[in-house]
Amino acid sequence: MDSAKIDNIHYWGRMASPLGRVTLIAAVLLLILAGCGAQALDEQGSQAGGSGAGQTDKEKGESHMASPLPGDWRNFKKPDDATLKRTLSPLQYEVTQKEGTESPFNNAYDHNKREGIYVDIVSGEPLFSSRDKFDSGTGWPSFTKPLEPGNIVEKKDRSLFMTRTEVRSKHGDSHLGHVFDDGPPPTGLRFCMNSAAMRFIPKEDLAKEGYGEYSKLFTAK
Repeated sequence: MDSAKIDNIHYWGRMASPLGRVTLIAAVLLLILAGCGAQALDEQGSQAGGSGAGQTDKEKGESHMASPLPGDWRNFKKPDDATLKRTLSPLQYEVTQKEGTESPFNNAYDHNKREGIYVDIVSGEPLFSSRDKFDSGTGWPSFTKPLEPGNIVEKKDRSLFMTRTEVRSKHGDSHLGHVFDDGPPPTGLRFCMNSAAMRFIPKEDLAKEGYGEYSKLFTAK
């Protein structure tokens, strides 16, 4: 069973009640044994899909948290829980603070093709570059490698009766998503991230947003 399907199991498992989760997991296992698990999961993923219609800008990735000044993220102090609840959207809070998973396909950055960088929605620390983004077909923004490896923390995740590698931000301690070893060259990795955990900064805004050092990534040679 490939990891893209595991992502979808994780999403639908979190959306269900405790009894529903048990039922879902049992059903998935039966489908796998019957040889039709992939088809059923693909159908569930398409039902959750969409273009993002109906989501507010805040749910798609905007928040009231102030943009960091140059270098501020390096000395970031995480706000208390009450502040995070007040400044993040419910979806952003659920994803970053409660290890939630947003809906596949129906999120801000799955189909974003603009050039720029992705930063932690909480701390502002740089995480990924559009140069390393690819279409994984899973419904979540995916990258072959981090922009700043030092800002990425990997942890074992044994939820839902499986072992995966969780990805968190170093300074913000935000849950970002998971990393899998089924990605394309040159790394063979797929950093499968939640849009709600990140903020996108287009290349033309890097300097004014305090990330001018990354402008050179997008300078034509």
